[in-house]
Amino acid sequence: MSRAEVGQTVRPVSPLWTFGLLRSELTTTFRRWRTLALLAVLAGVPVLVGIAIKIETSDGSSPGGGGGGGPAFISQITNNGLFLVFTALAATLPFFLPMAIGVVAGDAIAGEANAGTLRYLLVAPAGRSRLLLTKYATVVIFCLAATLVVAVSALTVGALLFPLGDLTTISGTQISFAEGLGRALLIALAVAASLIGVAALGLFVSTLTGSGIAAMATTVGLLITVQILDQIPQLHALQPYFFSHYWLSFADLMREPVYWDDLTKNLGLQALYAVVFGSAAWARFTTKDITA
Repeated sequence: MSRAEVGQTVRPVSPLWTFGLLRSELTTTFRRWRTLALLAVLAGVPVLVGIAIKIETSDGSSPGGGGGGGPAFISQITNNGLFLVFTALAATLPFFLPMAIGVVAGDAIAGEANAGTLRYLLVAPAGRSRLLLTKYATVVIFCLAATLVVAVSALTVGALLFPLGDLTTISGTQISFAEGLGRALLIALAVAASLIGVAALGLFVSTLTGSGIAAMATTVGLLITVQILDQIPQLHALQPYFFSHYWLSFADLMREPVYWDDLTKNLGLQALYAVVFGSAAWARFTTKDITA
């Protein structure tokens, strides 16, 4: 290797170029019809929930069937539409949100390999590590965007179908509507943070195969399997280590005072999954032989 080639290899990458790569990835991701369809489905869930509750209560019955079933917030929606935000997030978090994240993360690397564009991306001066980090950052931003789509859709539907005003927390105390909006934003951020482990898992799976469909199917299959295992009583000793175990801990943000124990456990667990599977994805991707 000549000195010129060595100099070209170690030449630092401009931060502006890195930002341009991230902007390009975000533009590509959010312009895909598949991504728009996923966001449309997520936005439609609060609409269906709100209409169903409105129809049910108009018949004189209580929401949730009167049997104590459904999310903990569902009985409060008719009194305050802001509770539809919490209910919609609780309804989408077990399946719809992680499925959408799994699809985007699973396609991040495998989709490029399948389309034959991965090799050309690696010609850029950023290298594999920076490209992988950009892909993960894109998926994390999608986590936040998907969660906010659910929250904004639920807030809009809740305002149209139900009254708004001061909220009664799970603890029975009253908080103002403005503070309730702040709690809703915190809950949306907590839900988005709950998905960073899934994002890293999906990215790792994406580095193992050259088929985007296989990577997406594997990631979604793992999500479903882990949540099934999380419901088996005989596995109670292992369940605190499943990435989905503390997902619904965001409800503790609606207590007065806020319970932080499960929330911090959830954030710590997601960070652990992000580090472990992010490192595994880096180790796999930086050593992967890419010929197509």
